[in-house]
Amino acid sequence: MDNALVVKSNDLVEASYRLSVAEQRLVLTAISKVDRFRPISDQEKYEVTAAELAQVCGNHIKTAYRDLQSACEQLFERRVTVYTDGKKIVTRWVQAVIYSEGSAELMFSAPIAPYLTNLKAQFTQYCLSDVARMSSAYAIRLYELLVQWGNAKTREVEVEWLREVLQLDGKYPAIKDFKLYVIEKAVQQINEFSPLSVSYSQRKTGRRITHLIFKFQSKVDKGRKKPSPQLTPDYITANAKPGETWQQATDRLKRKNTEKAKAAPQ
Repeated sequence: MDNALVVKSNDLVEASYRLSVAEQRLVLTAISKVDRFRPISDQEKYEVTAAELAQVCGNHIKTAYRDLQSACEQLFERRVTVYTDGKKIVTRWVQAVIYSEGSAELMFSAPIAPYLTNLKAQFTQYCLSDVARMSSAYAIRLYELLVQWGNAKTREVEVEWLREVLQLDGKYPAIKDFKLYVIEKAVQQINEFSPLSVSYSQRKTGRRITHLIFKFQSKVDKGRKKPSPQLTPDYITANAKPGETWQQATDRLKRKNTEKAKAAPQ
């Protein structure tokens, strides 16, 4: 399960829905078992066991049993609204959930299947383990929205659009509460559990905060030291200060490289 990939159409990533953490884990684990390279029918079943959830989430097996049963009880009622090709599609995630002790089989609904399979473009993928240990459903959703724009390293979103995507239904109407209980908690968990390092700022329209700007990068890239510039003759000539001799410029640039190396994170 450590290498299991979650692959979704970008339209599904930006869909409006609300799932609990347990439901997210169940759905995402099932999605990681879908063969995205071929069409699937709505009759196919995807089994998820409590043992798998315990392994990928790092939970005790008893907790995984409890969460699996809880997720199965509510998942059939969960709606998802997808906006695609100028259309608004309201559907269910699954058409059936078959539960037995410690195991569940999911049958995705027919309208959902095209957003999970036969994807050749406009899709988002990430490792299931990237989000498995998050305890905030908002963190999982925000992580997907950032990974979708992975190459850009930044994403600006409207606050109201994000409220709709997360299907808050009027919860946390004050921007300070929205930031505290949704955004800041999500950012903290993404930074703690995922491969991304994230920060955010805000933009106002008039006196009102209308947009959030997320900046993110791989933790590997963030921790990687930038190589010091090579002290070639051309580099020394280009960076010499007025009045400096060649030797003075060379000594100064060497000291600068040494200071940068000492200051860089280990």
